[in-house]
Amino acid sequence: MDSTNDRVRPGASAALVEALATGGAVAGLRVRRFVPLASGPLEERMITVDQTNTSVVVGERVVVKWMRPAAGGRSPDRAPDLLAHLAAAGFTRTPTPYAAVYHDGPDGGLAAVVTGFLPDASDGWDWCVDALLGQLDGGPPDDHAGDIGVLAAELHCALATPSGTIPVPVTEVVHPTWAGDGLAVFEQAHRLVADVDDEDARWFTARAHRLAADIGRSREVDRAYVIQPHGDLHVGQILRWRGGLAVTDFDGNPTLATPDGGPLTEPAARDVAQLRTSLLHVGQIANRRTGYRHRTAVADWCQRAVDDLLVAYRRTLDERGMAHLFDERLLRPFEVEQECRELCYAARFLPRWRYAPMGVLRSWYD
Repeated sequence: MDSTNDRVRPGASAALVEALATGGAVAGLRVRRFVPLASGPLEERMITVDQTNTSVVVGERVVVKWMRPAAGGRSPDRAPDLLAHLAAAGFTRTPTPYAAVYHDGPDGGLAAVVTGFLPDASDGWDWCVDALLGQLDGGPPDDHAGDIGVLAAELHCALATPSGTIPVPVTEVVHPTWAGDGLAVFEQAHRLVADVDDEDARWFTARAHRLAADIGRSREVDRAYVIQPHGDLHVGQILRWRGGLAVTDFDGNPTLATPDGGPLTEPAARDVAQLRTSLLHVGQIANRRTGYRHRTAVADWCQRAVDDLLVAYRRTLDERGMAHLFDERLLRPFEVEQECRELCYAARFLPRWRYAPMGVLRSWYD
């Protein structure tokens, strides 16, 4: 791979995988190993979906994700620690972590993460949307939301389990600043939406006080437990493959920076809020693809999905003695904040995406 990470040279991923399997050195890189990797086929295949980083499948068994420098002051270096921590906690519902590879220089930044390849895997923006569209066409129901809730709870329980990598994974914060942070995001979204002279801008402005009030409700929580969360947990990170469901991509949200550059710690409710709103985005995608002919059916599906996810999530935490990780009072403030973040993202990078968070907000406030 070249030094700018603008492209990956053909053969670089196969050479890295072979070096990991044989114990050989890789020029210019240093390796942190997690799970042994056996030798095998080395044919390369680029993953062509749009993404921040560049991923190459090697031998239909290993994925090498070559990292780009993260925006917003965040470093993708958190992923190796979380993968090592999850492996130590016995969490297996993620692609097998084989190694993290770092640049061998004074900066020593993360160059690549090497994980297992999940056969026939499809991310939730594909399989979840397809499942809903199939139901709208009269197909059988695909009640996957509860399974996603179980997976999220199992992930959080593992993240909250001490390991050599993260010996104190759960801490308590007093007088958190989440309300102020969320209101800053809201103000930013309001400005960006107001810059567009259309119906969405007028709608948002007319209801701005209600959105701000709901975000401000997180002030009711003056102390809470926090963990190092997934950090960007939406249905696109939930893979369905031959073995069931798995969660992937622990790089975190590249648009967020921690004040001191240290590990991101958040309440578990942050991940849950983003996961639930992403299911509502699935409904918005289905509405658009069907010309809004099934509004009522989609709205019913969305409500069942977020309810089923939450019930399964809370039940699984309780069964594992981890109910204290989740404070439901934070859920709606974080959900509204998440939709404001989606509006900011749309305004800056993907204007056509604005319909999804606006559709969700309209369903809440109309």
